[in-house]
Amino acid sequence: MPGLAARVRIIVVAIALLAGGGLGAFIWFKSKQVGVEPATPATNVATEPTPVVTPTLDPTPSPSILEPSPTPVATPQSEPGLSDPAQTNTSQPSTSFVGTVNLIIPVAGVRADQLLDTFTDARSEGRSHDAIDIMAPAGTPVLAASDGEITKLFQSDRGGTTIYQLSPDKKLVFYYAHLQRYADGLYAGKYVRQGEVIAFVGDTGNAGSGNYHLHFSIAVLNDPKRYWEGTNINPYPMLKK
Repeated sequence: MPGLAARVRIIVVAIALLAGGGLGAFIWFKSKQVGVEPATPATNVATEPTPVVTPTLDPTPSPSILEPSPTPVATPQSEPGLSDPAQTNTSQPSTSFVGTVNLIIPVAGVRADQLLDTFTDARSEGRSHDAIDIMAPAGTPVLAASDGEITKLFQSDRGGTTIYQLSPDKKLVFYYAHLQRYADGLYAGKYVRQGEVIAFVGDTGNAGSGNYHLHFSIAVLNDPKRYWEGTNINPYPMLKK
């Protein structure tokens, strides 16, 4: 038989076991009485993210970014030869084209010995004539001095009824002014032949009533598209030869 000490230990363990089981049963019984539910294990619940507030941008950018300062656009100059038929770019009389351009006197029936050199004659407002005047009765046919394209028909305050004609190589422009009228069928862009009737002598513009003549000038061109900006040369030696 076990000793006294051993029996005492067995009794103590048994009492502890009985006490523990009774305590657990007592707790279970009391929880049922008061309706306490056992704790439910926590579950992972997704948390809605806090929305990020994006600052609203001004949809219209700053003018300095959206609309840079425009580059100034140069305003094209008006055609001085059209507002003022007297060509404005002048130079000293030149004979560099004499012998290289074959021209005829652009008024029917006028001879070379009847021509007068009026290129350097003074005109109003301090201008130089820069042309020659070929005197003839009203209605005398005006002839194309050379082959070439009629580039402009224009009604001018000073020149009256006028014609601009390019030379075949487009390096020269011939200017006919104070015309009575144009020849039938003449138009800008028409290519005429030397000696072809293009107009008739008159006194339109500032020629003066009854002062019938053809104002005829020649200019050297840098750009045939700007036919009114040539450098005037003296027609007299080119027609006199």
